[in-house]
Order: sequence, then C-alpha cells, then structure tokens
Amino acid sequence: MHLIIKWLRRAWNWLTSMRTALMLLFLVALAGIPGSLLPQRSINETRVQEYIETNGKLAEIYDKLSFFDVFSSHWFNAITLLLVISLVGCIIPRSWEHARALRTPPVRAPKRLDRMPLYAQAVVEKPEAEVEAQLREVLKGWHVSEYSAKEDRAGQHSFSAERGYLREFFNLVFHLAVVALIAVASLGTLLSYEGQVIVVTGKDVEESTFCNTSTANYDTFRGGALFDGTGLNPFCVEVHNFQADYLPNGQAESFGSDISYAAGSDITTNPETWKSFPLGVNHPLRVAGDRVYLQGHGYAPTVTVTWPNGESRTQTVQFRPDDTINFLSSGVLRFDPPAGMYSDLYERRQNQLAIQGLFAPTAQWSGEKGELLSSAYPALRDPAMAIDIYRGDNGLDTGRGQQLFSLDQRLILTGQLQRIERINLGKGEEVTLDDGTKVRFDGAQEFANLQVSHDPTQVWVLIIAVIGLGSLVGSLLVKRRRIWVRCQPQEDGTTLVTMAGLARTDRAGWGEEFREKAREILGLPEDVPDDELSIIDAHTRHERD
Repeated sequence: MHLIIKWLRRAWNWLTSMRTALMLLFLVALAGIPGSLLPQRSINETRVQEYIETNGKLAEIYDKLSFFDVFSSHWFNAITLLLVISLVGCIIPRSWEHARALRTPPVRAPKRLDRMPLYAQAVVEKPEAEVEAQLREVLKGWHVSEYSAKEDRAGQHSFSAERGYLREFFNLVFHLAVVALIAVASLGTLLSYEGQVIVVTGKDVEESTFCNTSTANYDTFRGGALFDGTGLNPFCVEVHNFQADYLPNGQAESFGSDISYAAGSDITTNPETWKSFPLGVNHPLRVAGDRVYLQGHGYAPTVTVTWPNGESRTQTVQFRPDDTINFLSSGVLRFDPPAGMYSDLYERRQNQLAIQGLFAPTAQWSGEKGELLSSAYPALRDPAMAIDIYRGDNGLDTGRGQQLFSLDQRLILTGQLQRIERINLGKGEEVTLDDGTKVRFDGAQEFANLQVSHDPTQVWVLIIAVIGLGSLVGSLLVKRRRIWVRCQPQEDGTTLVTMAGLARTDRAGWGEEFREKAREILGLPEDVPDDELSIIDAHTRHERD
C-alpha cells in the first residue's frame, strides 16, 4: 500500500509539473493537425464519405483512428482533460507560493555585493539619515526591507528591495485563462447548435424565406449534448437576391445577398417592420442571439413537366456545384404524376419521373458531336442542362431516405427506374417523351447557403481570451529585479553607499534602470559619468579581469 501511494504521488508530481503541461499543450496542437487537414464529420459528412471512397485502405485506417472526428474523439478529449488537470495542479501551488512571497521580506544582501551582475559604489556628501530618506523616496513602490548591522551578512546597515511581483501574477492569470477558456469552450459545445440551409432566391416569398422555428427547417443540423432542439431563438430571414462579381478567369471577387429579417413578435406583424441587411461573407447577421453567415451559393434549375392530360408541375431544386470555379453542377428532380391520371396507387408509383443530370450556368459544348456539356463561366449567361430522364419508382415511397443530389443506384440496377431519354436542353427548350409527357427547362435561379450558429458562451470566450492575451503581454513586459544598498557612515560626515542589482528574469533594459536608480539614490546629476560612480556590470568586470 505504501508503495502504491508512493507511485501515485510521483505520478501526480509528474503530471502537475510545468514541463508536463508544456508537453501536453504541444500534444493538443499536434493532435489538432488531422482535424485541420482532413474533412470532419461534424462539418461536412459528405466530404468525409467521398474522401473514404477515394483513398481506400488509408482512409479506413484514418477512420479507425477517429481522424475524421478529431475534436470529439476519446483520445483528443483525454489529452485535453490531462492538460486541464496539469495546469490546475501547477496553478494551485504556484498561487500559494506567490501569495507567500508577497508577505515575505526581500532576502538579505549577499556578503560581496561586487560580485553581483550590476554594482555601484560612491561616497555621498550627506549624513546617513539623509541618504536613507533619499533611498526610501526613490524606492517608493518597491517591496523594501531594512536590516540592521547584526542581521546583515557583511555587518553593515543595509536595505533590500524587490519589484516585479506582477510578473508571476500575470503568469498565473494567463494559465487560469487557458483553463477557463477550455472549460467555457467545452460548455459552449454542449449548449450550442449549428445548422445549414439552402434558400433559393427569387420572387416566391415562401421558397426564399427561412425561419428559425424548428430544427426540421434545416437541411443539416447538429446541436450540443445539452441542447434538446426546443430552445431555438425565433427569427425569419428572406433572401431577396444574390450578387457576385467575378474576375475574367471565373474566380469570385466578392458576393453577397440583400436580405430582410425579423425576430420574435415582429415576424407576424406588418412586413414593413422587417429590417434590411446586406449579408456578406465576412459580414454576418446577428439577430436574436444567433449569427447568420453566408457560406456559399449555387444554382437551382427550374423544370416544368406537362402530362398528356394537360396538368403540369414546376420544380426549382438546388444542384450541387461539382466545379467550384465555373459551377458545373449536378442534381436530381423528382415528379409524381397527377392524382387523377392513374386510379391504382401502384400504377401511379410505376410512372413517377426522375430527372438527373448536369447544369451549366454558361454552357460550353465539346466532344465529337458537340454534346458534352461543361461550364465556361460561373455567371448565369447561357444556362443549359444535360439530363437523363427515368420513369418508374423513384424511391419517394420506400420509407428510406433519398440523396438530394443523386438517384439511388439500387433502383436503377433492379430495374425499378428505367431511363427513357437522354437529352441536352437550353433555356426554354423542351422534350416530348414516348407517352406525350413534355419536359421543359425554364432556366435557373441562384441559391444562398446560410449557416446559423448559436453559442451562448461566445462573449465569455472573447473576454477570457482578451484577459489571457493581456496577461501574457504583461508577463513579458514586467521584469522581476532586486536592489541591495549598504550605507556606511564615514568620519567626515559623509556616507559610503554600495549598491548591487540583480535581474531575476530578463535583463533587457535593467542596466539602464539600475544606473538611473543609482544616480537618484546617490543624489547625483545626469552628467556625472559612470566611472565616478564605480558602476560596473558583469560584462565590464569580465573585461577588466
């Protein structure tokens, strides 16, 4: 039992050492590298799946090591927890030692002051009492202790002064800020939520409006462990348009959206009470405690299907930009036939339509017959679609979730969906299917990808970060230094003053400060050279020796 306690004590001492804390801090930074270089499931699960399919066995090993879920993995959380324990274990004893140091008088002067890094000696034409009064005035604000001849190591009346205790205080505050930052950020992760939604711009107010009233209104949504989905801050956003400026090579120079928004009871009041806001990439909307970001954009083609009985359906569905430069996009539109066309539900299900293909905002045709579609420019100049039209059961009634941008290949392989047409369509063009159904491409509208983020601890994280940064700067600027002074009265009424200085941390600038204090204590003007004061630093002493 005694051996176990001994080993536990050693383990605790090792864990709470500053060396271990620095090592764990380095490990946290090192562990965060995969989270920066690899896609993360919490941000984009689709990209993670694509990465796994592309990179094969290596990606599977990454997945087993939780490299796609770094910041929620057990090993990352374990390192972070050990870092917090180590920092707390370092801070508590250091805080106790600092409090004790504030109450402890500065140490007595060493016997040989001339061995100190900074040394000065001069005869002052003043009695000892006046020199001591001048000394106390100059060292006001320092922690000063006075020692009698019996207490002094050299048997003379001496003074010890120390300054720079704030350096250790700033160090402690900085380490406390690191612990508080980790704790508050962890709490924010538990209480926060984040969701993405695609809003199509245009004249249809219903399609171009998003309301933060239910998690079901989001395309993707994730909340913290303590968020139950019922505490959403109610507000609505209507996206009026999307503007983008492109360089000649197609690279986006800037883009943004003009939106209107309302929160709380203002949502249902007169629409004129809604406020306007220019939403930009680095200019989020802050409303009702949430932040609305403009994450990206794309295109939503509009397709109209007219059945032989004259009934028609029009859909505007967002496509996924596969080419983020010129916005060649892919996607799927699914149509149910009118209810009156087929009396039997099964027969109606076998005549559903699915349209899958590519969309180009500025069409560019290539290939032997000029039928291969690509996009030459990201702006909506000459839209076109290259589509495959399928008839059959498009999977809407299977009870299984369907991909937004692609068809279920199992339905095609089993013959439940059969391709009946492959066609290229420009804006306004249409194709007539074998049963007389017409499919027309009406053009496209732009969509904005919005992200709504809520973190109730964000302000506290900012405050703690500012305090930590200020403390770090303070710990670098404040210097811990000591001054010792011995006063020896002479027979002619003068006083021999011997001084020494020691910087306990960085010596930068300390020599000049010591010289200034020496001149003030000795009551001498600035034009008196250092040689007359016998001011010697360690470098000069080494040259003389």
